[in-house]
Amino acid sequence: MFALLFAGMVIAQEPAGALLSDLTRAESLTSQGKRDEAVAILNSISEKSPTPPGLDARLGKDYFRNARLQPAIHHLRAALEQNPADWESLQLLALSYYSAGDCRQALPLLLQLGPHLPKGDTDNPYLTGVCCLKTAQWDRARAAFATMFSTPPESAMAHLMLAKMMVRQHLEEQAIPEIQKAVELDPRLPMARFLLGEIFLYQQNAGRALEEFQKELAINPTVWLVYWRLGDAYSRLEKYGEAEKVLKESIWLNETFTGSYLLLGEIQLKKGDAELAVGFLNQALKLDPQNDYAHYALARAYQQMGRTDEANRHFEITRSLRAEKKNEQERSFQGMTR
Repeated sequence: MFALLFAGMVIAQEPAGALLSDLTRAESLTSQGKRDEAVAILNSISEKSPTPPGLDARLGKDYFRNARLQPAIHHLRAALEQNPADWESLQLLALSYYSAGDCRQALPLLLQLGPHLPKGDTDNPYLTGVCCLKTAQWDRARAAFATMFSTPPESAMAHLMLAKMMVRQHLEEQAIPEIQKAVELDPRLPMARFLLGEIFLYQQNAGRALEEFQKELAINPTVWLVYWRLGDAYSRLEKYGEAEKVLKESIWLNETFTGSYLLLGEIQLKKGDAELAVGFLNQALKLDPQNDYAHYALARAYQQMGRTDEANRHFEITRSLRAEKKNEQERSFQGMTR
């Protein structure tokens, strides 16, 4: 997330004796990364009366850093009741609501916070735009992303940028009219039709995707990515000759991209030429040795050729890579929710 507005928090009235000792110890534990122990000390202080001013802000910050969002929200709200001009607590409260998936609560805080952030900050407009998307406020989302990318909010690029962000949030249907508006404003806008083709491909409509990729190539004939996706569309329509042609053109433009070799290998498997498939798939693995899809396709190719030992070896590598990927995803999720 983005940098906090202030480097630290100062307690307004300096307590004496044991209280000062506890606060010093909590600060020391925090600096050592022992945040749970620091929070325990701060909680014990909060049970005493009178509570030092600024303690809720401090607890809210530490709970947020520990990814304990609900107690962070409780203390940060209390801190803002005590001091509505505490912009650091406001920022952390907005981030806590956002991280908890509560965009309706986060959005007004992000809007309030915006004018108090450094000029050129891009994180707040991004989070604001995402919250607007998740609350179906399309125009406001477009304005936020336009600010982030320094483009006029009514421009073709702003509509295309909004569509890209919608796709990231799995709002493909809502993205289509935004792309169409972008093309209406600028018929030669690069990558607009490509994105539309990507959406149609995702929706399993290879015919419409093909049309859009071809329109993109008429504007943008040197982008390897378009040839690759065009090859994917042809392959899904079982037009393998056309697919091979454009995939080879993709390789001529970018010989280091794995996807084109992988797709060519899969096409050869569909055509029954396992030996040629092996050549393409081995090239894909030279570029990306950890690609589980390439290992799986190569295993199938060896299986077709009767080379059982090599097939089994690549099936085992596939299982190992996919298990590792699943474990990484689980660890990442646990780290976000602990």
